[in-house]
Amino acid sequence: MKCKVCKDKAEIYLRSHNIALCRKDFIKFYERRVMRSIEKLKMFTRGDKILVAISGGKDSLGLLHLLQKLEYDVTGYYINLGIDGYSDVSQNKVKAFSHSRGILIIIEDIRVAWDSGIGELAKRVRRPPCSLCGMVKRYLMNRAAVKFDVMATGHNQDDETATLLGNLLRWDEGYLARQSPVLKQKGSLKKRVKPLSFITERESAAYALMEGIDYIMEECPLAKRATSLFYKGILNQLEERMPGAKSRFFNGFLEYQKSHPLVEEEEPLVACVRCGYLTTSEVCNFCRLEEKIKH
Repeated sequence: MKCKVCKDKAEIYLRSHNIALCRKDFIKFYERRVMRSIEKLKMFTRGDKILVAISGGKDSLGLLHLLQKLEYDVTGYYINLGIDGYSDVSQNKVKAFSHSRGILIIIEDIRVAWDSGIGELAKRVRRPPCSLCGMVKRYLMNRAAVKFDVMATGHNQDDETATLLGNLLRWDEGYLARQSPVLKQKGSLKKRVKPLSFITERESAAYALMEGIDYIMEECPLAKRATSLFYKGILNQLEERMPGAKSRFFNGFLEYQKSHPLVEEEEPLVACVRCGYLTTSEVCNFCRLEEKIKH
């Protein structure tokens, strides 16, 4: 199979786009689409200080690599969640990436404050690991982003469509109203953006491979039964039968939102009396967690 652009030997075929590309032209194709999303949705500018949340995986490391390559002002942020056999491996990948590319990456380890990883903490407070993990990461990322203009995450199209499917099955209007590649700043909560929202997981994996990015390939062991993985499996089956189905599903939702916006009934945000973090109650969930851990 030949590359559609230069006619050299193709290295990847993208069914959803019906296009075969060589390494050089795929990288250009990938980066051009990410840049289009950044510019069209006005995610950030060259003058912004960008904090990129990274996990050690292909998407977030690939995004950090790309933004540095395009000469944006970026800093990485990694949270070690203390997951046995996983977190330290991913942190080593992050450190090696930082060293090889000269990118500053801030590393925070929850075991320093709590002397336990997220799995042990979940047992102690009797809460599902993924739910607890999400809450802890949101708090820490928002706290770290205070000194930056915008926070970027590596959520890809597969992540977004799985989230959308779950929200639609529950008809959760609150979450549907908030699902967007760009979440505006609210008070001290900085603007959050997802530059890879229109990039598939397979495309991100190919980009990381072609750009020589060494990332952790294993899934988080605590997320093996996560509902999101089940939704991704269903959507992958649809994509196999109908190439481009995931893109049409997500893009169609965003277009529908423009003409039929869902309005989220938001509770007023107030500063947590303990840490100052914006929350809907007197004490935020993170401080409540810390109180439970102490007891």
